[in-house]
Amino acid sequence: MMQPSSASSNPVPRLQQLLDILDRQAEAHGLAVPQIVYIEKLRSLPQGTFGKAWADLLEQNNLKPFTTGPRRKQLHDGIHLVTGYGTDLIGEAEVQAFLLGSKFTLINFMLGLGLLRIIHKNQNYRQHLSWDRLWQAYQKGYHSQLDPDKWQPELLWHLPLTDVQALFAIK
Repeated sequence: MMQPSSASSNPVPRLQQLLDILDRQAEAHGLAVPQIVYIEKLRSLPQGTFGKAWADLLEQNNLKPFTTGPRRKQLHDGIHLVTGYGTDLIGEAEVQAFLLGSKFTLINFMLGLGLLRIIHKNQNYRQHLSWDRLWQAYQKGYHSQLDPDKWQPELLWHLPLTDVQALFAIK
């Protein structure tokens, strides 16, 4: 998940509002699940494992795992890991394109449009994003075998990351 750069262009308050709404909706519809990602457990896994790589991704980007709401939300950071997309705005846009390709949902479409709007307003990001890059991310998701609502990374944390990527046909 992206980290903001400045208070004036800080999308975090709106993002947090969206995440809170998502949690309330998940709860109301019986889609909220108990916490899945326990960072201390992942940190204790051997180097080279998917789980340890997940913990390293969070640590390197100064992020905390999502611990509430639906599976899809709680496992979001794992999508960054298996796809190799960054946690900055462009990486987030690529993740949303990947998710749209793997399994279309309105929320990913809306998040993607919101990210594109933020990127369009920021010259530094705008010059690094291309439609080709988003299309490639969409195609990667479309051709993968990953169902973001049903995958169970908690059963795969002991495997090497490359094995997890191969399992879901993510290149």
